[in-house]
Amino acid sequence: MESGVRIDKWLWAVRIFKTRSQATEACKKGHISIADSPVKASREVHVGETVSVRKSPITRSFKVLALSGKRMGAKLVTDFFEDVTPSEELELLEMQKNMRWSERQKGTGRPTKKDRRDLDDFFEW
Repeated sequence: MESGVRIDKWLWAVRIFKTRSQATEACKKGHISIADSPVKASREVHVGETVSVRKSPITRSFKVLALSGKRMGAKLVTDFFEDVTPSEELELLEMQKNMRWSERQKGTGRPTKKDRRDLDDFFEW
């Protein structure tokens, strides 16, 4: 069993980021933290630590249950971390999803010039 794995490698392996480069970049920008302090990509993560990942508009928190440096299938991910994100953060994410006021039907294509004019007239009260 491994004693520690680089944080960028672990974030990539458990599918929080699509590529290891994205995980490394997030570390460089200070979006990844352990115990409320930003970490470098080379920092080793250990079992039991809580990793915070800031992805706009919320900060997600994950408790490390197991370590792996190899990318795994999506079904296996639940064995390696537990999502401990506070419910207020998740509500904020849900609220942002519901704020889309002008959704078009899927497959209707781009709005026509008439559609745009109708929208302009509607919002100009």
